[in-house]
Amino acid sequence: MKIKTHQRRVEEILKKGGIAVIPTDTIYGLVGQALNRSSVKKIYKLKERKPDKPLIILISNIKQLKQFNIDTDRQTQLLLNRFWPGKVSIILPCSRFDLKYLHRGTGTLAFRLPDYQKLNNLIKQTGPLVAPSANPEGEEPAKTIEEARQYFGDRIEFYEDAGQIDFPPSTLISITNGKIKVLREGAVKIKT
Repeated sequence: MKIKTHQRRVEEILKKGGIAVIPTDTIYGLVGQALNRSSVKKIYKLKERKPDKPLIILISNIKQLKQFNIDTDRQTQLLLNRFWPGKVSIILPCSRFDLKYLHRGTGTLAFRLPDYQKLNNLIKQTGPLVAPSANPEGEEPAKTIEEARQYFGDRIEFYEDAGQIDFPPSTLISITNGKIKVLREGAVKIKT
């Protein structure tokens, strides 16, 4: 009998609409499939997150933006190529009504293409993932799996332990008409 690898197991859980806590390129993330409405709903409930706050979506390549009907002009494309892959989350316009459960009425979505091959391989198998920090709203992000377990217990189907992770969150920027606006200073310092 073949023993399933962690990667295969988390992949199966996520494809069935489950939630996992795994290391991302920045911190431990509470992850679920972005295009699975019930997974996203579970994450909001687990985090006790304000309903008007959208989540960051992890993608494994720029082509996955098409799954959200996001077309980028040449200038925006150049900026995406400048920051990705990397620890920069970028807000792009997306007003699709059927994706309101993701953009929460803001008409925008934040994406990040991580510079972390293991995570990108997972995203290639599962599709884009929402990945907020592993903590209830207002609490400190979990730096260890033990801290994440204290927050969520058995309400999470899978925990992947990667030791202590204590990096700053991603830098969050928006791009409008080719202009960059830094909304959250994080792992990457950006000169505008």
